[in-house]
Amino acid sequence: MATSGNLPKHLEVAARTGVLGAQAMDNMPYRRVAMEVDLTARSTTFVDLGGMPIPSKNPKAVDTMVEKGKTVEPQDWYLTVTISGNAVKDDQTGQLLSRFQNILPAFQRHINDHVFTVLNAGDTATYGKGITDASTFFANAHLYPGGKNTTAQDNLNALTLSDVNFDTAWVAMSQRKDDQGNYYNLNPNLLICNPSNNKIAANITGNTQSYSTANREMNPYANGVQYFTVPQFDTTAWVLIDESYPVKPLYVAIRERPTLMYDGIRFDPQQEDGGRWYFHYQGRYVVGYGDPMLATMGNS
Repeated sequence: MATSGNLPKHLEVAARTGVLGAQAMDNMPYRRVAMEVDLTARSTTFVDLGGMPIPSKNPKAVDTMVEKGKTVEPQDWYLTVTISGNAVKDDQTGQLLSRFQNILPAFQRHINDHVFTVLNAGDTATYGKGITDASTFFANAHLYPGGKNTTAQDNLNALTLSDVNFDTAWVAMSQRKDDQGNYYNLNPNLLICNPSNNKIAANITGNTQSYSTANREMNPYANGVQYFTVPQFDTTAWVLIDESYPVKPLYVAIRERPTLMYDGIRFDPQQEDGGRWYFHYQGRYVVGYGDPMLATMGNS
């Protein structure tokens, strides 16, 4: 790696080791709704074979699975941080080291923000289509082209978050079928909403009694459904998913995890304050939609 000027070695090492080969933090919220997939090429086709055919009493019946494909290409994301030459020379305690060790969380926060922005939008025109049909990710009439299941299914509602409306969305989602007509057997157990709905979400998922009716009947979702809030959602928006399902409704496709770019350290002696050091980082990843039947938007 070519550098110019007299950069203390501990800063160069920190700039490199703060991100190389690092994995996402396990507790990042986006990992609960999006699966990470490592890409091995510039352009990759994700393929889904849909549901398994339903057994028949007819020994001559021949069924096929419905193959669906989606081309995925990563996007380039850059981050440049800078330090004055005098700050480096005056660094008596090595405090500047922490600035470079915190680069990876910056990319992680960006992925997290992007995932929930994409989920909130449900906008396939901006973020790419889902894996099943050409509809927007949240729509009232999803169909499986070529599938045996020809009944339109919706995953979009206009329901204010409440225990009654939550029950409506939960029941509908738990009865979804795949392209072959098999039930997904979903158990919607994760509620995501804007912080403005925090109190209502806490009651829906934690109060053992129905909080909104006078007879205080049992709340079947208490302790069986979890929730968290994200500021990226619109104020009234809430989404329901089955976190235990082996596939997530969104994906984060990663071609290159954030790393210091080749020749990513440079020094500009013409700048004030003793010149200026620049550190250039790059990551290559993209967030996209999978199967829309794995998520329900209760309200936008």
